[in-house]
Amino acid sequence: MAVASTNKVLPTGRVDTKTTYNILFILSICHLLNDTLQSVVPAMFPIFAKSMGLTFTQLGLIAFSMNIVSSVMQPAVGWYTDKRPIPFALPIGLTFSMIGILGLALAPSFEMILMCTIIIGLGSAIFHPEGSRVTHMAAGNRRGLAQSIYQVGGNSGQALAPIITALILVPLGQFGAIWFTLVAASAVILLLYIAKWYSQNLRVQSTFKKVITVPQTEKHSISKAIKLALLILILIVFARSWYGSAISNFYTFYTMESYGVTIAQSQIYIFVFLLFGAAGTFFGGPLADRFGRRKMIFLSLVGVAPLAIILPFVGPTLAFIVLGIIGFILLSSFSVTVVYAQELLPGKIGTMSGLIVGLAFGMGAIGSVALGVLIDAIGLTTTMVAVSFLPLLGLLTLLLPTDQQLKEWSQE
Repeated sequence: MAVASTNKVLPTGRVDTKTTYNILFILSICHLLNDTLQSVVPAMFPIFAKSMGLTFTQLGLIAFSMNIVSSVMQPAVGWYTDKRPIPFALPIGLTFSMIGILGLALAPSFEMILMCTIIIGLGSAIFHPEGSRVTHMAAGNRRGLAQSIYQVGGNSGQALAPIITALILVPLGQFGAIWFTLVAASAVILLLYIAKWYSQNLRVQSTFKKVITVPQTEKHSISKAIKLALLILILIVFARSWYGSAISNFYTFYTMESYGVTIAQSQIYIFVFLLFGAAGTFFGGPLADRFGRRKMIFLSLVGVAPLAIILPFVGPTLAFIVLGIIGFILLSSFSVTVVYAQELLPGKIGTMSGLIVGLAFGMGAIGSVALGVLIDAIGLTTTMVAVSFLPLLGLLTLLLPTDQQLKEWSQE
């Protein structure tokens, strides 16, 4: 099937790219399927803990092995494809994830689980930077909305983790993960279509390269300001990722210990957090387009801080409500931080996407290990109380350049 390009050259010599919603929605579905595969790994934590007797530290290492590979590789993949785009990297990445999931379903040991999660992490590292580049290509003038459509698919896939645990992995056990090879195969088929559209648009961009390329002027003072802004952005992603890791990976154990619920019942709490987080991701982009990216980043952390602090002390029913609100507010800045970073360095779309999204995975990976060790050392409740103060680091957002400053830098 032929895939039509939406790029048109105007009489002024400027390339007009309208928002290509069909590509964005298909890509969002693929992002959902990709991150569903990733979500199988933490979803299996209670299964591994019960069947193999793994410690919290070992569970943290499993998450670390997948996320750190994705974290390290994503900026590298983004940097390389900024220079040499690879349209078919998208289906190739999902193929790696499919192989990893198949191995995970059959893995007989802790070491084999680590190897399979590394393969899944590699597939994710290949998929995400190129997915973000296609999103930018299809966005037109609606960058915040486009990035939200793309990212909400991923966060929705992550939200499926507790449902996967309750409905599939609890009754079927580890081998139940083999059914997700069908999910991966479906994503590969859809991504072949996306790759064709991507390839055709790259040819259009190559034809009109002199028209659409924006020359970047290097200025020493601006370079220093950009480095400082990136450092602050990294600290913000650190706070969001570590807190999100604490909830996604270990809050299920907290509910079982504090509220006396079963594994299946505990997954509902995580589902509420991730489901409302996916909704927050979707609405965060359009709100940032209207009210400003820095404002959304600030509110997503500082606004959630009071609720995060009281969460360990509320009852089992109120916890659902608090978790839902926390998830919505906290993840409303997920897509916004990606767009903000891309606007810091407009000519490095893949690199910035790989850095910020990869950093989120990496920080989550380090957080999984550190939190697992901390829980083993000082206890689950004490750890959950301690991490509740992380969102206060959102105050650092006040040191970021304003949206207007970013526009002025890009015009110099």
